[in-house]
Amino acid sequence: MGYGQSISPKDWEKIQQNSNYLIGMGTADNLDDARQMAESDLAGKIQTNVQSRFDYVINQQNKGKQVSSDAKMKNIIRSYTAVTLNNVSEYIAKQKPKFVVYRYIKNSEVRAMFKRRMEMAKKWAREAAEREKELKIGDALQDYYWALALLRSCPDGDLEALDGNEKMLPEVFNRVKDILGKVKVNAVSSEQSGNQQRVTLEFTYGGQPTTNFNYRLCNGKTDDPKKPFDSSYSGEIYSAKDGTGELLLPAGAKLTSLKVVAEYEFREEANIHPELSSVLDCTDPVPFNAAVLNVDTKNCATNSQYVMEIASSGGSRRSNGTPQQAQQASSTSSASTNAVGGILTLNAQEATPYINTMKAIEQGISQRSYSGLQGHFTPEGWKMFESLISYGDAKLLRSPQVEFSRDREQVVCRSFPMSFTFKGNRRTFTEDVVFYLDAQAKITEVAFGLEQAAVNDILCRDQWSADARNVMVHFLETYKTAYALKRWDYINTIFSNEALIITGSVVKATGKQEMGPAKVQHVKYTRQTKEEYMASLKRCFQSNEYINIHFADNIVRRSNNNQNIYGIQIKQDYFSSSYGDTGYLFLLIDFADPNAPLIHVRTWQPDKDPNVRDGRIGITDFML
Repeated sequence: MGYGQSISPKDWEKIQQNSNYLIGMGTADNLDDARQMAESDLAGKIQTNVQSRFDYVINQQNKGKQVSSDAKMKNIIRSYTAVTLNNVSEYIAKQKPKFVVYRYIKNSEVRAMFKRRMEMAKKWAREAAEREKELKIGDALQDYYWALALLRSCPDGDLEALDGNEKMLPEVFNRVKDILGKVKVNAVSSEQSGNQQRVTLEFTYGGQPTTNFNYRLCNGKTDDPKKPFDSSYSGEIYSAKDGTGELLLPAGAKLTSLKVVAEYEFREEANIHPELSSVLDCTDPVPFNAAVLNVDTKNCATNSQYVMEIASSGGSRRSNGTPQQAQQASSTSSASTNAVGGILTLNAQEATPYINTMKAIEQGISQRSYSGLQGHFTPEGWKMFESLISYGDAKLLRSPQVEFSRDREQVVCRSFPMSFTFKGNRRTFTEDVVFYLDAQAKITEVAFGLEQAAVNDILCRDQWSADARNVMVHFLETYKTAYALKRWDYINTIFSNEALIITGSVVKATGKQEMGPAKVQHVKYTRQTKEEYMASLKRCFQSNEYINIHFADNIVRRSNNNQNIYGIQIKQDYFSSSYGDTGYLFLLIDFADPNAPLIHVRTWQPDKDPNVRDGRIGITDFML
């Protein structure tokens, strides 16, 4: 961080005499060391200024049974000085024989920093409440815990109220504890495979499948409140999707006392928020004993054989949508029928050739024998399948309950539940794999399916044609899968040569492009050309063992001026072997040719922008 010297010695004397400033001094043989000493001294002054207001964090081990922490003041203040003291000024008093540097800040700015942090905590707490309603329990735990961490790093954080209700800090703490108490884990099946035992799990919240949930294997527990789980608990993070997850255990391991630990800190995902990441690094975690979940194994089937089941129309879809959507999704008939929002499904007779293909694929995946499968694929489909089974340690989770539906000239098979483990990074993802088949029942494409709630949300938009809805689902699934399978060539084809690509929260004007920002206030952050973006993406693919993207909270709107252009706002969770973040993606897509969609605009923002309607960049922010 650079500091300019813009005041005179006389003005500096006035500042030194002004009690509204906090001042730190550093003396050293070189400028950098003097600056570091001045910053450290300033941190000490801030600490002295606010320490009495942090007594509830530092001195009380369990205030009202709400917080347990021995966080030290210097660590909390460090989270500010390292990240958020952006309005610190500098005065260099001497340069010879030693540098004498002062760094100073107004008391009001320190208070403003605390206020900004508490407002961020409120935002995350509100979003967590929404995620909980949507059964996105992994997201809800993350957002509540991040809010809790920020509150604990603020003076008077225990006095702050949320929307005029009860005190926010105990409320957020209790919400995490209550959510964990409502999560139930059941072992569905167990299978021995070599020197491993694979257990398929079902996660529910209030009796409903959780849309997402993250967890680790727990092998024990200690009495140390700072370290509630012993060192033998698994460092591998598992991710459940639509209620389904797994565990990998040593062969012959007993399941009677099986436990998992809910992930709620999400330190990796916090990297995109430097301030939050600094808080998590500088303060001790809040332990929740309720995070240790007992796995119910009484109905666990052992040595299960995989036998694919053909669902009645809509039967395989677990609807997380409205009751009306659920009713639509469960309708059955012996003929082609409307499974969800007018999308045609196939009856048993129509599906016969496709069933034969998928049974062969199921057998090959479950037995890990792929040599005889190539004849069931087109050349491009086989290339994608090879990438799929090479994407980590790929396994079939359980017997698929599949459903076949029509997407224009193709047939779609949903869904094969699979897990993908990356031992080098101790990460396991659960995905519903979707297969696209042509009229000859050959597989043309494989994709990682969207969360079921997202699929239902798009398919139930009756104001759009069935083709338009199918194209939208197909595109989003293909798009996110292309990043996981590192399909650089495909991604290169779907971006317009003049695409507007923005990294940041608002849009910067770029001149005579196909699309441009419509509002003057959206002038900020960084634009990349397509060439720059694709070059960066190639480096990312080369340097990461894996990439995995989860989409949620999709909002799709069609242009009033051009019926072929759609704007998609979607929350994106991005994971890779070297980096993770959560943010908001916007894509402006031309579907004039459904077989070759074209992206005109791609923006990504790490957080919602208060200057943009609903906080997210959308289709109304661009002139078409």
